[in-house]
Amino acid sequence: MHPTNTSRRKALTALAAALALTGAGSAQAQIAYPDKPIHITVTFTPGGAPDILGRLLAEKLNAAWGQPVLVDNRPGAGGNTGSDYVAKAAPDGYNIVVGTVGTHSINGALYARMPYDMVKDFAPVTLLATTPNMLVVHNGVPAKNLKEFIALGKKEGQMSFASSGSGTSIHVSGELFKSMTGIDMEHIPYKGRATAIPDVLGGRVTMMFDNMPSSLPLVREGKLRALGVTSAKRSAAAPDIPTIAEQGLPGFDAVSWFALFAPAGTPKPIVDKLQREVSRILKLPDVAKRLAELGLDADGGTPDELAAYQRSEITKWAKVVKDSGAKAE
Repeated sequence: MHPTNTSRRKALTALAAALALTGAGSAQAQIAYPDKPIHITVTFTPGGAPDILGRLLAEKLNAAWGQPVLVDNRPGAGGNTGSDYVAKAAPDGYNIVVGTVGTHSINGALYARMPYDMVKDFAPVTLLATTPNMLVVHNGVPAKNLKEFIALGKKEGQMSFASSGSGTSIHVSGELFKSMTGIDMEHIPYKGRATAIPDVLGGRVTMMFDNMPSSLPLVREGKLRALGVTSAKRSAAAPDIPTIAEQGLPGFDAVSWFALFAPAGTPKPIVDKLQREVSRILKLPDVAKRLAELGLDADGGTPDELAAYQRSEITKWAKVVKDSGAKAE
């Protein structure tokens, strides 16, 4: 055999071995995720639905993958502060965010300037859950149902409604109610639900369209009065509470949703692994039971399904914001 042929064969053998090792290394890198702590950013203060979901996922992901999963609460600017942090994080799957209808569909129409692009700066992972908002008032309000409350609002001339921040579904639900009833309502934005609820309980603010997981326990304890839910259909978690639509405001439909997003550019194998595991977690009996009790309808769909849903929600809420004249405060 000629030396040149022998040298060529040796070179090709070495090249093949190197390529095999590279491929094995890439596959191993994908399989190894996660090999360090994961941070889940929650864009609001503790206690609300995003925080409940974030902490539940952290617990179950830690148990499944054996890596620390930490919840970071980064509230501010209607959820924009925490969302922007994740948008600018390394796209490696170790920084993810519990996005909301506000941070990923409403805020783009409500804020004159956004620090991130709601679509381009994120990789959708999965829709976690949806829930109605619940119109709650403090016990000093004399109205016992929505019809009486609307009449009271028109008689008094002005009411105030709290929200967990400008741009949240809680805020925009109030703006939609204001535009459909013609009641003069002043929006009082807070830095999260935890600071808003005490003022509603104390009667310093008339009402709030709170997420059901946050408000339902207080309603059951008799600390707040529920006048209606914002979804098109009654919630299975509280079937005795009528919808706002069925009480004289047909077409009123404002559902909150919560979804998992990673930074844009996160490798598809990582996104897919996250989606599969989170979807599995949402179907666990103890998780499903807990979410149902709180009025959260679990989902766990694919990244493509979340992307399509987000696009439709952006269109829907842009119209609501425009029609109501709402602006970030």
